[in-house]
Amino acid sequence: MRSLFATDLRLDWKIAVMTVVSTLLLMVGHYQQLTFSEFLDSLLLYLFVPLLVIVLVFRESPADYGFRLGDWKAGLILTGLSILLVAPVLWWVTRGDASMRSYYQNSMAGLPWNTFADLFGWEFLFRGWLLFGYARKFGPEALWLQAVPFALAHITKPEIETLTTIFGGFVFGWIAYRTRSFLYPFLIHWFIFTFVILVAAGALG
Repeated sequence: MRSLFATDLRLDWKIAVMTVVSTLLLMVGHYQQLTFSEFLDSLLLYLFVPLLVIVLVFRESPADYGFRLGDWKAGLILTGLSILLVAPVLWWVTRGDASMRSYYQNSMAGLPWNTFADLFGWEFLFRGWLLFGYARKFGPEALWLQAVPFALAHITKPEIETLTTIFGGFVFGWIAYRTRSFLYPFLIHWFIFTFVILVAAGALG
C-alpha cells in the first residue's frame, strides 16, 4: 500500500499559488460584482490581489514580475510599431463584422479611462504576474502558458476576436518578456480596446 502512494512528485509552491489564485480571480471576476464598478473590480482582482500575494506571501518585489519601466526604448518602439500595424486591421475587421460592432458599439461612456482601468490589472495578471512567475520555472514556454488562460477568458466575446487571442496573448507576452515590463503590452491593448470601441460606435468613420 505504501508503494502505491510513493512518488517523487515535487511541486513548486509559487507556481501552484499563481495558477490557483489567478484561476479563482478570473472566475470571481466573471460571476461576482464586488464593488459599484466593474472597472474597480478589475483593478482590485487582477492588480491589487496579485501585488499583495507577491509582497506579503512571496516576499518579493513587484519589479521582478514586470512592474517597472524595463527597457523603455525598446518598449516605446514596439508599442508604436504595433499600433501602426494593428490599427488598419482592427478598423477593417470591426467595420466588417456585425458581432464586433454589436458587442462594442455601446461602450463609449467613460473612454478612455474605463478601458484604462479595465485593462491595467488584466495585463498585469497575464503579462506580469503569470508571465514572469512561470518564466522562472519554464523559461520562454511561459509565453504560451500565460496565453492560454488569456484566450479562454475571452470566450464570451465575439468569435473573430476570441479566435485570435491565443496568438495575440503570445505576442503581448513576447513584448513584455523582451522589455521586462508589462506596461508596453498594456499600452498596446489599451489602444486596441479603445480603438475598437470608437470604430464600432461609428466615431472613426
